[in-house]
Amino acid sequence: MSVINDHDPVTEIYISSAMPGDFFALLKPRVMSLVVFTALVGMMAAPGEIDPVLGVIAILCIAIGAGASGALNMWYDADIDAVMSRTKSRPIPSGAISKSEALGFGLILSAFSVAILGLAVNWFAAGLLAFTIFFYAVIYSMWLKRATPQNIVIGGAAGAFPPMIGWAVVTGGVSLESVILFAIIFIWTPPHFWALALFKSDDYKLAEIPMLPIVAGEASTKKQILAYSILLAPLGVAPWLLGFASIAYGVIATVFGAAFLWFAWRVYKMDEADRKMLPAKKMFGFSILYLFVLYAALLVESLLPKLLNLIGIA
Repeated sequence: MSVINDHDPVTEIYISSAMPGDFFALLKPRVMSLVVFTALVGMMAAPGEIDPVLGVIAILCIAIGAGASGALNMWYDADIDAVMSRTKSRPIPSGAISKSEALGFGLILSAFSVAILGLAVNWFAAGLLAFTIFFYAVIYSMWLKRATPQNIVIGGAAGAFPPMIGWAVVTGGVSLESVILFAIIFIWTPPHFWALALFKSDDYKLAEIPMLPIVAGEASTKKQILAYSILLAPLGVAPWLLGFASIAYGVIATVFGAAFLWFAWRVYKMDEADRKMLPAKKMFGFSILYLFVLYAALLVESLLPKLLNLIGIA
């Protein structure tokens, strides 16, 4: 809101009515938590050591950068957020925050997170973080999301970069291992979001977003979900096959990959007349668990030797 300056009737002083919680909601905290988690796995799995203080600074910068991406996304997507049932209560469409506040907030956080990561840790990781913010806010939000049904396929790269950034924080570069961590999330993203799009297609249709179920139909979407799931199952086992994870991880990844395929098969066989879309809803929920379990297993394997060394057992 704005108020009139008593000394100068022409001058308006803008006073925001937004609460701290409204700005926090702009950061997409649930998405941010996934970004922080996968980036932490990348840091812990990377060869070499990093000073704990610098590690904490790096994770904070990555978290802030992820939040900045969310704020910029909400700024640009305010019009479609207002018509979708799952997004209409977000800060901008609800009137809690103005678009200009969200834009300024996102830009400031973007610059701050990249600059601090570069100055405190290394500029390669900072450059990756900057590119990730740009990719999500500009390439995905401003272009792909409204332009093509392959939006989530290409745009999924934005969510796949955090473990690669975490790896770069420690090593100053990328490697085959970090590319595999990227690829798991990249291939996981389409079946994860297309399962959501199947039971939220009315929302996407109302917002005129060309998600695959709307453009290509449910049958084609179910085939694509199954195809990507077939690619994902062996890819999830790749860290063991390539030697940077143990057989215990390999067993876990194999079991959960088989379960992922089973859920995808149930979606593929789902009756198109089933308006409740229960198989798609169940697959969407399981897909979150799948990614968490695989990355949690990698995190435990990375931390365990360090903990054993710390207490003098190994």
